[in-house]
Amino acid sequence: MFLWLKTLHIIAVISWMAGLLYIFRLYVYHAMETEQVVRDRFQVMERRLLNAITTPAAIVAVITGVWMIALIPGWLSQGWLHLKLTMVVLLLGTHAFAIVARKRLITAPTTWNHKFFRVMNELPTLLMIIIVGMVIFKPLLWS
Repeated sequence: MFLWLKTLHIIAVISWMAGLLYIFRLYVYHAMETEQVVRDRFQVMERRLLNAITTPAAIVAVITGVWMIALIPGWLSQGWLHLKLTMVVLLLGTHAFAIVARKRLITAPTTWNHKFFRVMNELPTLLMIIIVGMVIFKPLLWS
């Protein structure tokens, strides 16, 4: 059972990360666009990506992650998991910002420029590197 749960968690995380990386890339192009018809097209793509892939994947990743911790509560006493969960909370914050940014691109498309979204596109990658590093290496086991 645990291995199936872990498998589902990994698949959900991969889908979530793909969605986060792609949504910020779409925002780069959306922020650069001046034609309304093209902006409208980006809005549809962004809505579908967030609602059909990214958010459901995030929900499954969180549920399966919590479920695994419930099955192995001893992990909560280990420092690596504390740092990993902190990074996951930041990743969830990045996801929430992506939702807010989509709405802002619709109502006020010049709030953030494409350079800002290029930087934001790197944040999920950095968080992912730390999260995966914590899981693989568990460097703070002595905590």
